Amino acid sequence: MGRMRWIWVLAVLLPWGGVALARDADAPPAGRVVILNYHDVGPDVASPPRDDMHAVGTGELAAQFQWLHTNGWHPVSVDDLLAARAGERPLPERAVLLTFDDGYAGFHSQVFPLLELFNFPAVLALVGEWLEVPDGQEVDYGGTPVPRERFLTWSQVREMQDSGRVEIASHGFGLHRGIPANAQGNLLPAAVTPRFDPADGYENAAVQVARVTADLARNQQLLARHTGRAPRVLVWPYGASGGAVQEAAREMGLVVQFGLEHGVATPADRGALKRVLVQGNPDLGGWVNDLRHAEGDRPQRVVQVDMDYVYDPDPAIREANLGALIERVRALGVGTVYLQAFADPDGDGAADEVYFPNRHLPVRADLFGRAAWQLKTRAGVRVYAWMPVLAYHPPEGDGRTRVAAIPHGAGHGEPRPYHRLSPFDPDNRAWIGDLYEDLARHAAFDGILFHDDAVLSDFEDASPAALAHYRDAWGLPADVARIRADPALAAGWSRHKSEFLADFTDELTRRATRWRMPLATARNLYARVVLEPGAEAWFAQSLPLFLERYDHTALMAMPFMEQARHPARWLRRLARTVAAHPGGMQRTVFELQSVNWENREPVPAGTLVAQMILLSSQGARNLGYYPDDFPRGLPSAQPLRAVLSTRQPMVAP
Repeated sequence: MGRMRWIWVLAVLLPWGGVALARDADAPPAGRVVILNYHDVGPDVASPPRDDMHAVGTGELAAQFQWLHTNGWHPVSVDDLLAARAGERPLPERAVLLTFDDGYAGFHSQVFPLLELFNFPAVLALVGEWLEVPDGQEVDYGGTPVPRERFLTWSQVREMQDSGRVEIASHGFGLHRGIPANAQGNLLPAAVTPRFDPADGYENAAVQVARVTADLARNQQLLARHTGRAPRVLVWPYGASGGAVQEAAREMGLVVQFGLEHGVATPADRGALKRVLVQGNPDLGGWVNDLRHAEGDRPQRVVQVDMDYVYDPDPAIREANLGALIERVRALGVGTVYLQAFADPDGDGAADEVYFPNRHLPVRADLFGRAAWQLKTRAGVRVYAWMPVLAYHPPEGDGRTRVAAIPHGAGHGEPRPYHRLSPFDPDNRAWIGDLYEDLARHAAFDGILFHDDAVLSDFEDASPAALAHYRDAWGLPADVARIRADPALAAGWSRHKSEFLADFTDELTRRATRWRMPLATARNLYARVVLEPGAEAWFAQSLPLFLERYDHTALMAMPFMEQARHPARWLRRLARTVAAHPGGMQRTVFELQSVNWENREPVPAGTLVAQMILLSSQGARNLGYYPDDFPRGLPSAQPLRAVLSTRQPMVAP
């Protein structure tokens, strides 16, 4: 009991459970669980920590445990998760699972006594490579030398496992590091990055999966040798994983896997379960708020960025531009960046080249992976890869089937005529899917923004592949003119095309998640589709369909592009129309324009701020703008931060 003495003192002195549960609706229902993710715990952690933002103070952790106990939350174990997954018994209401990553010594001296005091179970994820470092030497902790004494000993691990209170999980043997990811020497997470060798180039997919699998197997064997039991739980380093490596891990017995996507977990999910990262050593009120709103859909504050602004033939200038972009994003305080992964130097909206290694298109520069990782780690934002769905210029001589239109008169309200590949051609779909899969292999990102090119007017697609699909799959005439002549057929045709394009984006997401999971999705939507009856026929887009199929709809709320005579009145009408749809305001990002493309003039920051405040007053939760001209500092960051920053409530500057 000697090591417990300070814990008992803490139990007497702390004002336990001082923050009450406001309402049961804030907690997860039966069958779901909040998985809390901690790292190091110590008695002298500042708020916020000076060095390690993931560290939590012992007193703060003790108060959190007491709050769980006082307010009727139920800490559950991995056995409980597996029983719920098998349908043997459901999880209780207000279920919470405690997980601790990396194997710090503080888990034994600070956390384990608290687990005994409260009779709570927990999961402890261990990095085998660090535990194998001899006493007195240093651990290579992500490139930083750390004394071996900061981490657990094998005897401490065995003691805690033998208590029956601590589930030992694998955190990989040597995957908790970055590996060379490109010719510039950038380091990206080892579990999901193809290693780059200057002599041999990128390792292929099979070699990559074999390397990750061998590392996981090595840690399985190491943990089994020292504890007598092979782990059944895997915590992915950096929360990064993909379908291919997840399946390989399941096959070796790692049947429960955790990632770092924020949210409430469902045990039946076979992928990496969501967790809530505890960071910044929050006070009890802040921690309770995060716990109770773990599933809350956080408002999005978005800036959409052209990578073409970052690119320069001179690598030194490229690097300076990237640094300027990161500082700009930090100054704005946004939480999400839609980052262009393709190159469009001629400005026609179609991809001529891309910014990542791939099988089909020229690489303008291997830049997207580095930029995305730098934005994530240095600016602390979520990055969506902004990619075309159909608008590509294949290399010369590659005669791919294009979207074809039947002749029609001028003045019809159709979308801009992108150079698009027909989605009805299976070879095109596979070719485009290869690009998405290659992107996901070579870059770490959080979601996909599908470009505004995924449109089909009521005069297209009239390519042979499309006409055959209309006839064989939809039972329509293989003749666009005949379909258009019959209002009932035309209405069904428009709906079929809308759903077909959404299905294709689902297919592209599945291709990407082979290497990168989970991925959120957003898709650009034209405002005319929202405001004008019958516009689905002109675009093959639909707001209700987008709200159903994507995590967010990136609505182009651009009054100058739409030549609105009264922009404020137009935005109010747009917001009211979106609000009339179930979930409309929760899942729609209103993207304003920062350039008036009619006269090529920047939109003043004051105008953007006023428009954002107007939209917010109408109930809009998610706001952003395009494009950000960070080389010139336009629009001005200071006034925009007041309405865009995720770190403070929206206020009028």
